[in-house]
Amino acid sequence: MERDREIHRMKLEKLKTVASMKACYQGFDPVAYLHYNYTPPRADFEGRSIVPWKLSCLHKAFTEGDILVDVGSGPTLYQVMSGCERFDRVILSDFLEVNRKVLQSWLQEGKSSIDWTAYFKYVCELEGQKATRLRSVVSDVLPVDVHQSFPLSPEFLPPSGADCLVSSFCLESVSHDLLSFNHALGHISSLLKKGGYLLLIGALGESFYMGAPGLYIPVVPLDESQVCASLKASGYELLQLCIYHLPPDMKVGVDDVTAVFFAKAKKS
Repeated sequence: MERDREIHRMKLEKLKTVASMKACYQGFDPVAYLHYNYTPPRADFEGRSIVPWKLSCLHKAFTEGDILVDVGSGPTLYQVMSGCERFDRVILSDFLEVNRKVLQSWLQEGKSSIDWTAYFKYVCELEGQKATRLRSVVSDVLPVDVHQSFPLSPEFLPPSGADCLVSSFCLESVSHDLLSFNHALGHISSLLKKGGYLLLIGALGESFYMGAPGLYIPVVPLDESQVCASLKASGYELLQLCIYHLPPDMKVGVDDVTAVFFAKAKKS
Protein backbone atom coordinates (compact mmCIF):
# COMPACT_ATOMS: atom_id res chain seq x y z
CA MET A 1 0.00 0.00 0.00
CA GLU A 2 2.77 2.45 0.96
CA ARG A 3 4.73 1.62 -2.20
CA ASP A 4 1.62 2.22 -4.35
CA ARG A 5 1.06 5.61 -2.73
CA GLU A 6 4.69 6.57 -3.33
CA ILE A 7 4.29 5.67 -7.01
CA HIS A 8 1.16 7.82 -7.18
CA ARG A 9 3.00 10.71 -5.51
CA MET A 10 5.79 10.47 -8.10
CA LYS A 11 3.23 10.59 -10.89
CA LEU A 12 1.57 13.61 -9.31
CA GLU A 13 4.88 15.47 -9.31
CA LYS A 14 4.77 15.44 -13.09
CA LEU A 15 1.52 17.42 -13.15
CA LYS A 16 3.06 20.86 -12.85
CA THR A 17 1.10 23.19 -15.13
CA VAL A 18 -2.37 24.71 -15.08
CA ALA A 19 -3.12 23.01 -18.40
CA SER A 20 -2.24 19.59 -17.05
CA MET A 21 -4.32 20.24 -13.92
CA LYS A 22 -7.34 21.05 -16.07
CA ALA A 23 -6.76 17.95 -18.18
CA CYS A 24 -6.56 15.82 -15.03
CA TYR A 25 -10.00 16.96 -13.96
CA GLN A 26 -11.65 15.71 -17.15
CA GLY A 27 -11.86 12.29 -15.47
CA PHE A 28 -13.54 13.66 -12.34
CA ASP A 29 -16.58 11.64 -11.20
CA PRO A 30 -19.03 13.63 -9.01
CA VAL A 31 -20.79 10.50 -7.77
CA ALA A 32 -17.55 8.89 -6.57
CA TYR A 33 -16.30 12.16 -5.03
CA LEU A 34 -19.53 12.64 -3.07
CA HIS A 35 -19.40 9.06 -1.84
CA TYR A 36 -15.77 9.37 -0.75
CA ASN A 37 -16.20 12.59 1.22
CA TYR A 38 -19.86 13.26 2.07
CA THR A 39 -21.11 9.96 3.46
CA PRO A 40 -20.16 8.31 6.79
CA PRO A 41 -17.72 8.26 8.46
CA ARG A 42 -16.88 11.79 7.30
CA ALA A 43 -20.54 12.77 7.38
CA ASP A 44 -21.55 11.17 10.67
CA PHE A 45 -23.95 13.65 12.26
CA GLU A 46 -24.10 11.72 15.52
CA GLY A 47 -20.38 11.94 16.17
CA ARG A 48 -17.61 14.51 15.83
CA SER A 49 -16.95 14.06 12.13
CA ILE A 50 -15.59 16.66 9.76
CA VAL A 51 -18.85 17.57 7.98
CA PRO A 52 -20.74 18.83 11.09
CA TRP A 53 -17.59 20.77 12.03
CA LYS A 54 -17.59 22.55 8.67
CA LEU A 55 -21.32 23.29 8.84
CA SER A 56 -20.95 24.74 12.34
CA CYS A 57 -18.04 26.96 11.27
CA LEU A 58 -20.02 28.30 8.33
CA HIS A 59 -23.15 28.86 10.43
CA LYS A 60 -21.21 31.03 12.87
CA ALA A 61 -19.24 32.95 10.25
CA PHE A 62 -21.81 34.14 7.70
CA THR A 63 -23.01 37.74 7.97
CA GLU A 64 -25.89 39.30 6.05
CA GLY A 65 -25.49 40.82 2.60
CA ASP A 66 -26.92 40.96 -0.90
CA ILE A 67 -24.73 38.60 -2.94
CA LEU A 68 -22.86 35.43 -1.94
CA VAL A 69 -20.57 33.76 -4.49
CA ASP A 70 -19.42 30.17 -4.00
CA VAL A 71 -16.14 29.71 -5.89
CA GLY A 72 -15.57 26.14 -7.03
CA SER A 73 -18.77 24.57 -5.73
CA GLY A 74 -17.99 21.14 -7.10
CA PRO A 75 -21.06 18.89 -6.86
CA THR A 76 -21.74 19.98 -3.24
CA LEU A 77 -24.27 22.25 -1.54
CA TYR A 78 -23.36 22.18 2.15
CA GLN A 79 -21.18 25.28 1.93
CA VAL A 80 -24.11 27.61 1.10
CA MET A 81 -26.83 26.06 3.25
CA SER A 82 -26.36 28.58 6.07
CA GLY A 83 -25.47 31.41 3.72
CA CYS A 84 -28.74 31.22 1.81
CA GLU A 85 -30.58 32.52 4.88
CA ARG A 86 -28.32 35.61 5.05
CA PHE A 87 -28.18 36.65 1.38
CA ASP A 88 -30.75 37.64 -1.22
CA ARG A 89 -28.78 36.10 -4.08
CA VAL A 90 -26.41 33.13 -4.20
CA ILE A 91 -24.19 32.28 -7.17
CA LEU A 92 -22.76 28.77 -7.48
CA SER A 93 -19.81 28.15 -9.79
CA ASP A 94 -17.50 25.41 -10.97
CA PHE A 95 -14.96 24.86 -13.74
CA LEU A 96 -16.40 21.44 -14.67
CA GLU A 97 -19.63 21.20 -16.61
CA VAL A 98 -20.35 17.80 -15.06
CA ASN A 99 -20.43 19.41 -11.60
CA ARG A 100 -22.61 22.29 -12.78
CA LYS A 101 -25.06 19.74 -14.18
CA VAL A 102 -25.24 18.00 -10.78
CA LEU A 103 -26.08 21.32 -9.10
CA GLN A 104 -28.65 22.25 -11.75
CA SER A 105 -30.28 18.83 -11.40
CA TRP A 106 -30.83 19.38 -7.67
CA LEU A 107 -32.02 22.96 -8.11
CA GLN A 108 -34.46 22.21 -10.91
CA GLU A 109 -35.54 18.63 -10.23
CA GLY A 110 -34.48 17.86 -6.66
CA LYS A 111 -32.23 15.07 -7.90
CA SER A 112 -28.75 14.42 -6.50
CA SER A 113 -26.22 11.62 -6.27
CA ILE A 114 -26.50 11.72 -2.47
CA ASP A 115 -29.33 12.65 -0.14
CA TRP A 116 -28.73 16.10 1.36
CA THR A 117 -31.60 15.70 3.86
CA ALA A 118 -29.35 15.04 6.86
CA TYR A 119 -27.31 18.12 5.99
CA PHE A 120 -30.38 20.34 5.80
CA LYS A 121 -31.72 18.82 9.01
CA TYR A 122 -28.48 19.62 10.83
CA VAL A 123 -28.44 23.20 9.51
CA CYS A 124 -32.14 23.61 10.32
CA GLU A 125 -31.38 22.76 13.93
CA LEU A 126 -28.81 25.57 13.89
CA GLU A 127 -30.94 28.24 12.29
CA GLY A 128 -34.23 26.96 10.83
CA GLN A 129 -33.18 27.00 7.18
CA LYS A 130 -34.99 24.91 4.54
CA ALA A 131 -34.06 23.53 1.12
CA THR A 132 -36.78 25.58 -0.58
CA ARG A 133 -35.02 28.77 0.54
CA LEU A 134 -31.77 27.66 -1.09
CA ARG A 135 -33.54 26.93 -4.37
CA SER A 136 -35.23 30.33 -4.29
CA VAL A 137 -32.06 32.39 -3.86
CA VAL A 138 -29.63 30.60 -6.19
CA SER A 139 -29.71 32.84 -9.25
CA ASP A 140 -26.97 31.21 -11.36
CA VAL A 141 -24.72 28.18 -11.71
CA LEU A 142 -21.75 29.53 -13.64
CA PRO A 143 -18.44 28.41 -15.14
CA VAL A 144 -15.48 29.64 -13.11
CA ASP A 145 -11.72 29.60 -13.71
CA VAL A 146 -9.65 30.74 -10.73
CA HIS A 147 -6.55 30.96 -12.94
CA GLN A 148 -8.06 33.89 -14.83
CA SER A 149 -7.63 37.43 -13.47
CA PHE A 150 -11.45 37.75 -13.22
CA PRO A 151 -12.71 34.19 -12.71
CA LEU A 152 -16.40 34.85 -13.47
CA SER A 153 -18.03 36.65 -16.37
CA PRO A 154 -18.34 40.23 -15.03
CA GLU A 155 -21.97 40.81 -16.05
CA PHE A 156 -23.17 38.59 -13.20
CA LEU A 157 -21.82 40.87 -10.46
CA PRO A 158 -22.11 44.60 -9.73
CA PRO A 159 -18.92 46.63 -10.33
CA SER A 160 -18.26 46.79 -6.59
CA GLY A 161 -18.26 42.98 -6.31
CA ALA A 162 -19.98 40.43 -4.08
CA ASP A 163 -20.56 40.92 -0.35
CA CYS A 164 -19.12 37.52 0.52
CA LEU A 165 -17.16 34.68 -1.07
CA VAL A 166 -17.09 31.11 0.14
CA SER A 167 -14.69 28.55 -1.29
CA SER A 168 -14.18 24.98 -0.09
CA PHE A 169 -11.27 22.72 -1.08
CA CYS A 170 -10.91 24.50 -4.40
CA LEU A 171 -7.78 26.61 -4.69
CA GLU A 172 -5.22 24.12 -3.35
CA SER A 173 -6.69 21.31 -5.44
CA VAL A 174 -6.57 23.16 -8.79
CA SER A 175 -3.14 24.78 -8.34
CA HIS A 176 0.15 23.10 -9.21
CA ASP A 177 2.27 24.91 -6.62
CA LEU A 178 2.12 27.53 -3.86
CA LEU A 179 2.69 30.42 -6.28
CA SER A 180 -0.24 29.25 -8.40
CA PHE A 181 -2.36 28.95 -5.25
CA ASN A 182 -1.49 32.55 -4.29
CA HIS A 183 -2.35 33.80 -7.75
CA ALA A 184 -5.70 31.98 -7.63
CA LEU A 185 -6.46 33.53 -4.24
CA GLY A 186 -5.70 36.95 -5.66
CA HIS A 187 -7.89 36.29 -8.69
CA ILE A 188 -10.99 35.35 -6.69
CA SER A 189 -10.46 38.49 -4.59
CA SER A 190 -11.38 40.49 -7.70
CA LEU A 191 -14.94 39.18 -7.21
CA LEU A 192 -15.24 40.58 -3.67
CA LYS A 193 -16.01 44.15 -2.73
CA LYS A 194 -13.76 46.10 -0.38
CA GLY A 195 -14.75 45.28 3.19
CA GLY A 196 -16.37 42.02 2.07
CA TYR A 197 -15.74 38.66 3.70
CA LEU A 198 -13.99 35.53 2.46
CA LEU A 199 -14.84 32.19 4.08
CA LEU A 200 -12.18 29.70 3.02
CA ILE A 201 -12.12 25.98 3.79
CA GLY A 202 -9.15 23.91 2.71
CA ALA A 203 -6.86 20.97 3.31
CA LEU A 204 -3.58 21.01 5.22
CA GLY A 205 -0.73 18.62 4.50
CA GLU A 206 -2.51 17.05 1.54
CA SER A 207 -0.67 16.01 -1.64
CA PHE A 208 -3.51 14.19 -3.44
CA TYR A 209 -7.16 13.23 -3.34
CA MET A 210 -9.19 10.78 -5.39
CA GLY A 211 -11.60 12.37 -7.87
CA ALA A 212 -12.73 9.01 -9.26
CA PRO A 213 -11.67 5.37 -8.91
CA GLY A 214 -7.97 5.33 -9.78
CA LEU A 215 -7.81 9.10 -10.41
CA TYR A 216 -5.32 10.73 -8.04
CA ILE A 217 -5.55 14.52 -8.30
CA PRO A 218 -2.55 16.52 -7.01
CA VAL A 219 -3.00 19.10 -4.24
CA VAL A 220 -0.70 21.84 -2.95
CA PRO A 221 0.30 20.63 0.56
CA LEU A 222 -0.37 23.77 2.59
CA ASP A 223 0.45 24.42 6.22
CA GLU A 224 -1.15 26.88 8.64
CA SER A 225 1.53 29.54 8.27
CA GLN A 226 1.27 29.47 4.47
CA VAL A 227 -2.49 30.01 4.63
CA CYS A 228 -2.02 33.04 6.90
CA ALA A 229 0.75 34.48 4.73
CA SER A 230 -1.22 33.98 1.51
CA LEU A 231 -4.29 35.75 2.89
CA LYS A 232 -2.18 38.67 4.09
CA ALA A 233 -0.37 38.94 0.74
CA SER A 234 -3.73 39.03 -1.06
CA GLY A 235 -4.93 41.98 1.01
CA TYR A 236 -6.99 40.26 3.70
CA GLU A 237 -7.26 40.79 7.42
CA LEU A 238 -7.52 37.36 9.03
CA LEU A 239 -10.38 37.39 11.56
CA GLN A 240 -10.61 33.72 12.44
CA LEU A 241 -8.68 30.52 11.81
CA CYS A 242 -9.88 27.12 13.08
CA ILE A 243 -8.20 23.77 12.53
CA TYR A 244 -9.77 20.29 12.48
CA HIS A 245 -7.21 17.51 12.88
CA LEU A 246 -8.45 14.32 11.28
CA PRO A 247 -8.72 11.41 13.72
CA PRO A 248 -7.79 7.93 12.44
CA ASP A 249 -11.38 6.99 11.53
CA MET A 250 -11.62 10.01 9.18
CA LYS A 251 -8.56 8.84 7.21
CA VAL A 252 -10.37 6.57 4.81
CA GLY A 253 -7.74 6.26 2.06
CA VAL A 254 -9.24 8.64 -0.52
CA ASP A 255 -6.65 11.35 0.26
CA ASP A 256 -3.70 11.98 2.57
CA VAL A 257 -5.06 15.10 4.29
CA THR A 258 -3.91 15.56 7.88
CA ALA A 259 -6.10 18.53 8.89
CA VAL A 260 -8.68 20.97 7.53
CA PHE A 261 -8.69 24.72 8.09
CA PHE A 262 -11.53 27.22 8.22
CA ALA A 263 -10.59 30.88 7.72
CA LYS A 264 -12.71 34.01 7.87
CA ALA A 265 -11.01 37.07 6.44
CA LYS A 266 -11.99 40.63 5.52
CA LYS A 267 -10.82 42.30 2.31
CA SER A 268 -8.92 45.47 3.15
